[in-house]
This record gives sequence, structure tokens and C-alpha cells, in this order.
Amino acid sequence: MAAKAGSAGKARPRGVRPFSALEWTIAGRYLRSRRRETFISVIAGFSFLGIMLGVATLIIVMAVMNGFRNELMSKILGINGHVLVQPINGTFDNYMPVVERLQKIHGVRFAMPFVEGQALISGPSGAYGALVRGVRQQDLDRLPLIASTVRAGTLNGFDRSNGVAVGGRLAMALGVALGDPVTLVTPKGEATPFGVVPRTQAFPVVATFEIGMSEFDSSFVFMPMAEAQAFFNKENAITGIEVYLNDPDDIDRLRSEIEQAAGQALYLTDWRIRQSTFFSALEVERNVMFMILTLIVLVAALNIISGLTMLVKDKGRDIAILRTMGATRGTILRVFVITGAAIGTVGTAAGLVIGLIVCHYIEPIRQGVSWLTRTQLFPPELYYLSQLPADIDSGETVTVVVMALVLSFLATLYPAWKAARLDPVEGLRHE
Repeated sequence: MAAKAGSAGKARPRGVRPFSALEWTIAGRYLRSRRRETFISVIAGFSFLGIMLGVATLIIVMAVMNGFRNELMSKILGINGHVLVQPINGTFDNYMPVVERLQKIHGVRFAMPFVEGQALISGPSGAYGALVRGVRQQDLDRLPLIASTVRAGTLNGFDRSNGVAVGGRLAMALGVALGDPVTLVTPKGEATPFGVVPRTQAFPVVATFEIGMSEFDSSFVFMPMAEAQAFFNKENAITGIEVYLNDPDDIDRLRSEIEQAAGQALYLTDWRIRQSTFFSALEVERNVMFMILTLIVLVAALNIISGLTMLVKDKGRDIAILRTMGATRGTILRVFVITGAAIGTVGTAAGLVIGLIVCHYIEPIRQGVSWLTRTQLFPPELYYLSQLPADIDSGETVTVVVMALVLSFLATLYPAWKAARLDPVEGLRHE
């Protein structure tokens, strides 16, 4: 028993507890700048700034890309519908029974018959091409994107108004206000012995709307369906039926029911096909931007490697003394892991805070920069939207934060391993 007690008393010390206060204290001293370690602290500072800016930029850019996609989708689908039903033979006259059957499908919000055609619209300030769509007032009231964005006039009594509702940008370009007449010209006029004569007719402006998407606000004209049928020579016929679903992603599930409800040879086109090129381009741009901006975080992580490597070389004597005092290789390894990980963690946290703040105030920031530079950032004629949107996705934000933390942690492993492998004799040889 005495022998066992003696052997227990001579047991080899196991060092300090992992991630103890001693290890955090040493790592904290290594992070603080001293006169002869200024260059190393500068590298650590640049690493911190790189990770902070990289994380903030990733969060901001991804939020803006998501905002663009969501805003464009809500506006495009808010007018054009989720499924377009058109006749194969070009004539769609017996359409009301089809509309009624479509509206009885569970999952269909409503079905809107419409007449559509291209026309030249002119006013005191010029003439422009326009997309004229003839609809019923009850259908316009079901479209919040139109009914809730009327800036002048009213849609009450639209079916009996014999007038048109035009986009705010188009009205401004034409130089017309509420009650002023606009002239519409369509090449599909009446046939005469001398050929087809273009049809010209004047309509008063009964309402102006502003959706917030420049492409629609500068080209769309809504007209009562009866007037549109007469203007485009479609007596008792329509161009097609727009079907609005409760959930745009239910197209595959409801497609067969819509085809059966049509009851005749009709051509169905959903929003994914009609806007596939546009949304695919947005998705590709979003993924490419994520890959490019991730390089900023990667470069900052490489700066952590270089800074810690130089710190290990500079602290060779201190490491040797710690080893001779009983510090284990694990202790040295954890000290430098804490040192490098602290830079990455604090930089990631700062980048997260900055990114969330900028996303929350993205539109005032855009306006402020435009005012300072006397330029128009993100002009709506090019980017379709009148305001800069930002929609933060929690999953993407967590992905960015985790990626930055993982890269920062991996960057610390090699320098920390080199420090742990340092021979105390070599560290003190030239002292």
C-alpha cells in the first residue's frame, strides 16, 4: 500500500485543464500589441477587417439578391398570373363556362379572362408602345398589385367608364393627367378595299397606378373588357384566361385538374416557363456572387495563417519557457487556436451585425449615397424596381456565419500545430 501511495505521489503532472483561464490569458496577451510586435498585430487587424467585411458583404449581397427575386416574382406574378390558358386554334369565344369551372378548383384563387394587344399610345408629350389589356372591374379589384396602388382617380365603375387606367410613368411620359384623353392606335383595324386601316380611338384617363416596377408602370394600359373586345376586333372573344393560385408552387399538382376543367383543346403555360430565362439568370448571378465574395473570407483566413505563423516564430522563446515549466503540447496548441479563432469569431460577429444593420436601412443608405454622389444608384429603368429591396434569409445567414467560423478555425490549426511541435531546446538555444 505504501509503495502504491508513493508511486501515486510521484505521478506525472497532467498540465492545466483544457481551455482554462491560463490558456485564455496567454492568448489574450498575444493578441495585444507591443512595440516589437506591431507588424504581427497589423496582420491580425487586417485579418479581422477582412473577415468582418467579407461576412457583411456576403449577407448584404445575398439579402439584396433575395429581395430582387422576391419583389420581381411578386410583381410579375401579381399581374400575369400563375397559369395562362389560351386556345390552340386562336379563337376563344365560349370562355365563361371555362372560367366558372376553373374557379371551382380547390387551390385556385380566381380565374381572369382578358383581351390583350399591342398598341401605340400618344399624348401631348409623345407617343410610346403600350401593352393594352382589357379586363373586368371585378378582376382588377382582386389584384392587390393594381387595386392598392392607384395614385390618382378610381377604379369604381371601371366597366362603364369607357376610359383607361395607365401606369404612372407612362402618364408622366405622355404628359397627361386624370381626365385627359390619350389616343390608342392598333394596326388590327377594319378591312377595306384599300387594305386594313389602322384603328384610332381616344380614351380618357380614369386612373393612374404605380406598381413600383418600371417595366409595368411605363407600358401597361388597362381597359374595360367590352371596349377592348371592340377595339381589337374580338367580338365576344378573349385572348386567354389568367389563373391565379393560392400557392404558385402547386402548379404540378393542379395542372391535370385545370386541363380537365378547361373541357376543350387549350394550351397551358405556367409562370416557370414564361419567366424561366429571367429567374434562371437571377439564380445563376446569385450563386456566382456567393462564390466570388466567399473568396474575401478565404483571403482573410489566409491572413490569419500568416499572422499566427509569424507570431509562433516571434514567440519561440516564450513557448520554450512554457514547455520547461510544465505546459503540455496540448496547452500550446490550444493557446494559438484560441488566438486565431478569436480573430475569426469577433470578425464574424462584427460582420454579422454590420450586415444586418445595412440590410435594415438599405434604402435610406442608397438614397444618401445617391444624394452625396449626385448620381442615381440602381436606376429603375435598368433594375425594374423603384426601391432597393433586401430580404434576409435566416438559413443563408447562418450558412455564411458558419462558413466564416469554420474557415477561421481551420486557418489556426497549422500554425498552432507548429507551435505545439516546437522543441524547447531549439527555442532556448540562442538565448
